[in-house]
Amino acid sequence: MSQQPPIRSTASPPARPDASMSLLTNVMDHSLDEGYAEAAARRDAEEGGLPRTLRAKLGLAAGLVLAAMVVTVGAAQARISAPVVAKEREELIDRINDETSAADALEDTVEKLRGEVGERQRAALRSLGGDQGARVALVAGATAVHGPGVKLVVDDAKDTQSGGGGPRESSGFSDKGRVRDRDMQLVVNGLWESGAEAIAINGQRLTSLSAIRAAGDAILVDNRPLVPPYTVLAVGDGKKLSTTFEKSADGQYLHSLQESFGIRTSISDQEEVRLPAAPSLIVRTAEPQAADAGKGNGQGTADTGKGTS
Repeated sequence: MSQQPPIRSTASPPARPDASMSLLTNVMDHSLDEGYAEAAARRDAEEGGLPRTLRAKLGLAAGLVLAAMVVTVGAAQARISAPVVAKEREELIDRINDETSAADALEDTVEKLRGEVGERQRAALRSLGGDQGARVALVAGATAVHGPGVKLVVDDAKDTQSGGGGPRESSGFSDKGRVRDRDMQLVVNGLWESGAEAIAINGQRLTSLSAIRAAGDAILVDNRPLVPPYTVLAVGDGKKLSTTFEKSADGQYLHSLQESFGIRTSISDQEEVRLPAAPSLIVRTAEPQAADAGKGNGQGTADTGKGTS
C-alpha cells in the first residue's frame, strides 16, 4: 500500500483585527518622523554621544565655575579699591571741616565788625552834643532805652475761621483769625501817632526805616520772622499813651478785629520797659535841626551802659 504525502492547508493566515485601520497603525508604530530621528542621531554623534543628563550637569558645573570666578574677581577689585575710597572719604570730610571752620571764623569776624560799626555810629550820634544827640540816638534806635510805657499783646484767635469776607478777604492768610502784617503795621503806626518814643516787637527794635512784611503765613520785622503772640513794648507816658491809642482809629481797628475775628489783644500801663538797640543802624542823611525841633515827651532815657538808678 502506497503512502500518501501529508495534506498541506491552503488556508490564508487570519487577518489582524486592526487591518482596516492601517493609517492609525502606521502613526502609532512610527510616532517620530524619520527626519527627526535622523537629526537626533546626528546631534548625538556631533556631541560625542554623551547622555543628555551628563551634558546638563556639565553645563551647570561650568556656569557655577564662571559665577565663582566673577565673584572672586569682584571681591578682589573691591578689596583693592576700598583703601582708595576710604582715603578719598577722609579727605572730603577734612575739607568740609576746614571750610566749616573758615566760615565760622568769617561769621565771627563779620559780627565783630558789625558791632564796631554800630558802636561808632552811636558814638557819632552822641557827639552831636547834649539832649539833641541823645534824642537823635533815641529816634534812630541807635541805643537801648528804658522808661515808662505800655505793653500791648496781639495774638491769633483760639478758633481760627476760614472764608467769610470783609476787609480781610484779600489777605494771604487762609485763616481770618490770624494776625496779619498789615494789622501790625497799623498797630505800630497808631502807637507812634499816640506819642510813643520807642517801640519794639518781640524784642525787635523798630526805627523809622523798619519794615513789617509777610512771607507766607509768617510776619517779618526787618526780615526777621516773628511768632505769635506779638508783644509790643512802647516807651512813653504810659497812661496817656494807652488811652490815646485806644481812642485812635488804629486802636478802634484793633478792637474790631477782636470783636469780628476773635483776635486776642490786651494793653496795660508799665512803670518800666526796656527796649534793646536796633541790631543794625542805617544812616542815610543827617541835617542840623533847631534846638526845639523834634522834641518828644521826654519819657524815654537812653541806656549808656553805665547803669541807671
